[in-house]
Amino acid sequence: MLYRRKTTDLDAAEWLDEASEEENDPLRAADRKADRRWDEEEEELAFYSKRFGLPHEKEHRARRPPRNERQRFEEHRAEVETVAEVAGLESVWDTTYTPTRYEGGFLRESLQPFYSQDQIVDVNALVKGGKEANVYRCRAHTSLGLEWIAAKVYRPRKFRNLRNDAIYREGRHLLTSEDGRPKSVNPRDLRVARAVGKKSLFGVEVRHTSWLMYEYTALQTLHSAGVPVPEPYGVGENAILMAYIGDAGRAAPTLHEVSLEAEEASIVFEQVLESIAVMLENGLVHGDLSAYNILYWRGEMTFIDFPQVVNAHSNYSARSILYRDIARVCRYFARYGIRADASRAAAELWQRHAAPDPDDLAADLSLLEREVDLEEENDEKW
Repeated sequence: MLYRRKTTDLDAAEWLDEASEEENDPLRAADRKADRRWDEEEEELAFYSKRFGLPHEKEHRARRPPRNERQRFEEHRAEVETVAEVAGLESVWDTTYTPTRYEGGFLRESLQPFYSQDQIVDVNALVKGGKEANVYRCRAHTSLGLEWIAAKVYRPRKFRNLRNDAIYREGRHLLTSEDGRPKSVNPRDLRVARAVGKKSLFGVEVRHTSWLMYEYTALQTLHSAGVPVPEPYGVGENAILMAYIGDAGRAAPTLHEVSLEAEEASIVFEQVLESIAVMLENGLVHGDLSAYNILYWRGEMTFIDFPQVVNAHSNYSARSILYRDIARVCRYFARYGIRADASRAAAELWQRHAAPDPDDLAADLSLLEREVDLEEENDEKW
């Protein structure tokens, strides 16, 4: 349902005043129309900012300059309150880890909801830095029953510049965050669709939130299905809280950082293929699987990094993406003497776990034929 401003008797009276002014004072009438349009746009922006949980309204558009002394005073007071709030947040976040000047701002802001909800109490170390996100080891709140927990914090500006992502977005519905939980955006909300299509600041923010929420929902689905992925604990506007793999000394290394024994490598390879199969059974393909996105810790492997996960049934490129994932995995394990035909393995996994069931297709065809017959019968009656 589109958001509309209600028309009142006062609006009608103002319209009559504008019509009168347009005849007597066109310049003043134009100013009033511009002011009214500005106010309506501000209302609309506030509505969507609240609905989608967008934290930085001031980033979406420049504020109008103050007209008088009172407005200047009000804006100055708001700035003072903002500075005081940030200062208070910095004093709360007297963390063990010392972030860089640029990093400190988005780190505190992204993790603040988890601190407020008693999920984390400290940030101890940066364990992984990337072009899209950083991963931090945090001390978990006692209520979680954990010592350590991982926070994956996205860099908003860098993240929005992610290119060549259309292939992964195919078949996805937009997701937003509501009270810390993913929620689908109504596909009939044309205003949101236009904003996303035009890549306006609001549209970019919606796409960014949707991208992050897909990683979180994928972790939820796969962890429940028994796939070895970090257990998700919470999600915010710019970060995901999940199980930490490693200890206080170091985070779990990725496969490309370790050296395996031949027998060990064979076992891990089979585990990787089995996990890919379970993912397919749940309708998902990793999208960026390689030895760089598989952790190995104390004899167990864990899949990580799921923002590019694709739906095996609604994404037309899912099969080719699956082949690419398996080809990368096979190339890595070839160093241990494991010879596997990536194309054949991908085809077998797809056919077994993702290809449409012929019986289901036959049932759908039968139902479609029945509907056509009913339509023809109705046509004959009329």
